[in-house]
Order: sequence, then structure tokens, then C-alpha cells
Amino acid sequence: MDEQRNVGLTDDEIDNGSKGQLIKKAGQLRDRRNELNQMASERASKRDDLNAKTREKVDEAQEHREKRDELNEQVQEHKNSRNELNAEANELFDEVESKKQDLELGSGKSIEELKEEIEDLEFKQQTEVLSTEDERELIEKIEDKREQLAEKKEKVDNSGDLEELVEEAEEVRSEASKHHQKVTELADEAQEHHNRMIEAYREADDIRDEADAMHELFVEAQEMADRHHEDFVTVQKRLRELDKEEEQEKKAEREEKQEAEREEAEEIYQKFKEGETLDTEDLMKLQKTGLL
Repeated sequence: MDEQRNVGLTDDEIDNGSKGQLIKKAGQLRDRRNELNQMASERASKRDDLNAKTREKVDEAQEHREKRDELNEQVQEHKNSRNELNAEANELFDEVESKKQDLELGSGKSIEELKEEIEDLEFKQQTEVLSTEDERELIEKIEDKREQLAEKKEKVDNSGDLEELVEEAEEVRSEASKHHQKVTELADEAQEHHNRMIEAYREADDIRDEADAMHELFVEAQEMADRHHEDFVTVQKRLRELDKEEEQEKKAEREEKQEAEREEAEEIYQKFKEGETLDTEDLMKLQKTGLL
């Protein structure tokens, strides 16, 4: 604001200024007041625009906040599903490993190994000449191997389809991986909305600071306009007082003139009563005062 354009008013100007000087001063105060009111109006408009932009940014930030929270809820849902599926898959794989240990990796030999040993022993029985004792021992070995083989086969038959179990476990693990992928994707998207929310709030704060600064400028201009208006009103009041004083002076002058005319008319009327001849001007004076 150009303070040099402001108009001052002193008590001496009010008390001792001439009517012409006061009229001029009133015009200056009025014009500057109007300029300041216009300036205040423009600053208020800018402030309101900035406040509107602030609200827009706050609304934008709130939208990102709501979207972020919504996505975080989805992240948690997929995490829960992933963890549940991983736990289920772990149980299935543990079952697979348990069955494998029972069938292949436990104590004793595998089915294939037992079959090969039985075949070797039977071939030996058929192709070699053995003593009765040796042959009996060989037959016992073959029977023992066959019992072990039958036991292994029975476990396989009672275990169900191991491949199907493995396939089921892998499918569950794959489904868990899909949920994990969604967790990653949704978490990244939620983070993006979080970052944009922070940025929107920061911009809102910056714009709000501008609005606050503009409001201070508005208040400054409005207060100065009000001061000029008050001074303008003061001058106007003083001008009305001067007008009243002038009117009273004029009234006093008129009354004084009328009194003088009345006294003069009475003197003429007295002469008329005493028989003096009156001219036209004297007669008009008598008529004007109502004595004739």
C-alpha cells in the first residue's frame, strides 16, 4: 500500500479550516476512502479465492487419504488370505514329506530296491546248486523280502494318491503367491496415494499461508478505509456546523434588517400621522412592513 497517498486530518484543520478548505479535504478523504475500499474488496476476493483453493487441496488430500485407507484394508485382507493359504500349504507339504518318509525315506529299503533284491535271490536259487541248509536260508531271505515288499505296498495303497496331494499343496501355494502379489501391488498403490496426500496437505498449507497474508493486507486496507471514512464523516459534520452557523448569521442579519426597516417605517408612519406628505418610496416601505 502506498501510504503517501493516504489523507491526514488534524484537529487544527477541523477547528480552524475554512469551509472551502474543508470541502476540499472532504473530497480527498472520500476519494482515498473509495480507493481503499476498492483495494480491500480486491484483496478480500483474492483471499477468498485462495481459501477456496485451500479447501480444494484439503478435499483432494482427504480423497487420497480415503483411497489409501481403502487400499490398506485390501492389503490386510490379502495378507490374511495369503497367510492362511501358506499355513494350509505348509500343512499339506508337511503331510507330503511325512508320507514320503513313510514310503521311501523311512527305515528299510524302497519298493524298487526290495524288488531287485528278491529278483536277485530268486535268480540265485534257480541257477546255483545249494546245500539244503543254504537253500533254506535263501528261501527265508526271499520270504522276508517279500514280507517287507508287501508291507511297503500296503502303505502305498493306504496312503492315497501322493501326487494328487503334492499337486493340491502346490496349487494352494500358488494361490498364496497370487495374494502376495496383490499385497505388493496394493501396498505400492496405497503408498502412492499416501505420498500424494502428504503433497496435497503441504500445498494446502502453503496456499493457506498466502490466504492469511492476503487477509492481513485486506484488514490493513479496510482499517485505513474506515479511518478515512471516519475523518470524512468528521469533516462533513463540521461542514454542517458551518452551514448552520452561516444560516444563523444570515437569519440574524435578516432579522436585524427587518428590525431596521420596521423602525424606519414607524418613523415614516409617525410623519404621516402628523400630516406630512409621503412619496411613493415611503408608501412602499409602509406597505412592506404592514403599517399601511
